Amino acid sequence: MGAQSSKDSRKSVSFDEKRAHASAAAEIQEAYFTANRTSSSSQLYLAETLECLGLDDDQIRDRYAPVTTESLTKYSKDFWKEPKNKLALNAVVGHDPSQVLVNRSQAVRENHIFNVKIDPEGSATNQRSSGRCWLFAGTNVLRLAVIERYQLKDDFELSQSYLYFYDKLEKSNWFLENMIDLADKDIDDRVVQYLLSDPVSDGGQWDMFVNLVQKYGVVPKSVFPETYSSSNSGRLNKLVVVKLREFASQIRKALDDGVSTSTVRVLKEQMMEEIYRILVICLGEPPSTFDWEANDKNNKFIGVRNLTPVKFFKEHVKYPIAKTLSLINDPRNPYEKLYTVSRLGNIVGGGPIRYVNTQAETLKKLAINVLKSGRPVWFGCDVGQSSSSAIGAMDTKIFDYELAFNVTFGLTKKQRLLYGESLMTHAMVFTGVHLDENGTPIRWRVENSWGENSGDHGYWIMSDAWFSEFVYQIVLNKDDVPRKLSDLLNTDPTVLPAYDPMGSLASPH
Repeated sequence: MGAQSSKDSRKSVSFDEKRAHASAAAEIQEAYFTANRTSSSSQLYLAETLECLGLDDDQIRDRYAPVTTESLTKYSKDFWKEPKNKLALNAVVGHDPSQVLVNRSQAVRENHIFNVKIDPEGSATNQRSSGRCWLFAGTNVLRLAVIERYQLKDDFELSQSYLYFYDKLEKSNWFLENMIDLADKDIDDRVVQYLLSDPVSDGGQWDMFVNLVQKYGVVPKSVFPETYSSSNSGRLNKLVVVKLREFASQIRKALDDGVSTSTVRVLKEQMMEEIYRILVICLGEPPSTFDWEANDKNNKFIGVRNLTPVKFFKEHVKYPIAKTLSLINDPRNPYEKLYTVSRLGNIVGGGPIRYVNTQAETLKKLAINVLKSGRPVWFGCDVGQSSSSAIGAMDTKIFDYELAFNVTFGLTKKQRLLYGESLMTHAMVFTGVHLDENGTPIRWRVENSWGENSGDHGYWIMSDAWFSEFVYQIVLNKDDVPRKLSDLLNTDPTVLPAYDPMGSLASPH
């Protein structure tokens, strides 16, 4: 006969005892959350208190999980006895809390003065209602070399929609190849469902940008301008995604019926032609050759004939894109290691996504060195955290939520990643930094891609504290990185799952 379970062997508890225990549990919770202890000491304190009351975690969980009438009465009484809550309610209830609760004393400090700033800077770009931030940030870095070389006006842009076209096409092929590779997995497999949930996201990563530029080159925006669907990508994405999911079902059925992989790939060519047709109708067909004409800032004519996109990149942009690498700050995982993300990419046969993980202070130090040399820094972050579009600022103190709601938000950077509170959502470019007399960064100048109507004509401010908490990635030339870090590119990477928060970036404006 097996031993009786501890749950079944508990003595019955009377209603009065339950109420007493519930009251005790409420007192425990209040003391626990107001003690302001460290995580480990709080857990010890809670365990000791439960033991003194003769309760264990299972009793609290099993018997008092529902929200009781007594609890609701207590919540309401506690709320209304605090006059500040009434003021907060009246101020916030009819408005966006982020508009009402701007910390004015902090907002007035958000001045656009920087003692380190690159020159030239380009004028603000606008990704509009699309998730192409990574392409805009990438082309914003590349265009500065052309602006400086040819003394162009600061509104010169490289075509983001040109790279967007080929990214959509290549990602469609990437997705279908993944569906072929995963055809033996159950349809409910987590990775299969993750890929099906967003087959061709607008988002991407730096190494995916490198793949596109190396294969397809770049063109000036005047050669391949924006269309409705490049600036408003929702409908285009819907059309492509519906077809890709249909194709995925056909691929899985064909392979399940015994059709060979080689035959399925012949069918895939027909599928890709349909995707190409949709893209051309919505975005136009990218040029294979073109002539480039422009006026420099002194209105001197510039004309270059018979260019290809790859030739234009190699001969006129001349950015050393193959010599770059990504550094990340991911406190979940060991530092000084190389990482990649499973099934993240765009071009079959292209370079993999690779990150070298290191401390946040290392990212800052290296970024400052590059900015001092007059060069921009591409970076990835979680832009939705403590940021104000109205002010054009990213600052951990920009909103006074704690004062209004009388709550604290205590997750660490590591915990935010582990518990789904944060991930890389947006790519932008550092173009400056303000340092104190000791060389410590105070604030950073950020080139966003949300138009010129916020911040300093589209340039934002980032506090250094915000950098520490929400910047996850920077891209540098290998020569700007210590050898011990760049040499990690020669090691075998740790593979993060496809759904890891270190995946792609996409933040529609």
